[in-house]
Amino acid sequence: MILFPAIDLKEGQCVRLVHGDMKQATVFNDNPGAQAEAFRAQGFDWLHIVDLDGAFAGRPVNADAVEAILARAPGMSVQLGGGIRDMRTVDGWLSRGVSRVIIGTAAVRDPAFVREAARLHPGRIAVGIDARDGRVAVEGWASLSEIGAEELGKKFEDAGVAAIIFTDISRDGAMGGLNIESTLALARAVSIPVIASGGLASIADVQRLTQPDCAILEGAISGRALYDGRLDPAEALALLKNAGR
Repeated sequence: MILFPAIDLKEGQCVRLVHGDMKQATVFNDNPGAQAEAFRAQGFDWLHIVDLDGAFAGRPVNADAVEAILARAPGMSVQLGGGIRDMRTVDGWLSRGVSRVIIGTAAVRDPAFVREAARLHPGRIAVGIDARDGRVAVEGWASLSEIGAEELGKKFEDAGVAAIIFTDISRDGAMGGLNIESTLALARAVSIPVIASGGLASIADVQRLTQPDCAILEGAISGRALYDGRLDPAEALALLKNAGR
């Protein structure tokens, strides 16, 4: 079980949103590289990065901040999403040292692109499925598609996708706890490893992840709880290690 600390980038700063609303952004660090270095020092092996501006623009916007993170956190594995909608962008980030890229909007709009990217880059393509009211959101969560999370996930069953990052938008940044029920439902519906995202609020959520039914999950993402001190990194990582996760 991997615990992914999240760095969400808006205008070059580390921020956290509430329910994906760009107007409800709290800046936690204006130095993304230093934040990545801090997470590395705390013992995390992975970073989860989202270029929020890129998700709305449809192209990378916070490239300088991502480059700074990669430079300051050597040895960490990085998964990156936000504005990744063509092969040139996929190739560019993977060649710069990103471990895997996350394709969200394009997974809905152009599934064939995801399949081709996964064929060219085995084990390095993840799909981001962000759901609100049972429907998958696109364009930086600004609009809803007509497709459901499980239906979308099943489109990539035989594509060689490394992981699905599932976010319940209603929980994201709201400190209400992970939506374990919906996350497990998706994980049971597909053979692709699933990562839980949205709402991880405390050590109680981490403890829930150590229960037997969560063994099918690859991991979970934590953002605001780490930034505001509600979740102690050492305690969380030790709990997962001791549970054999």
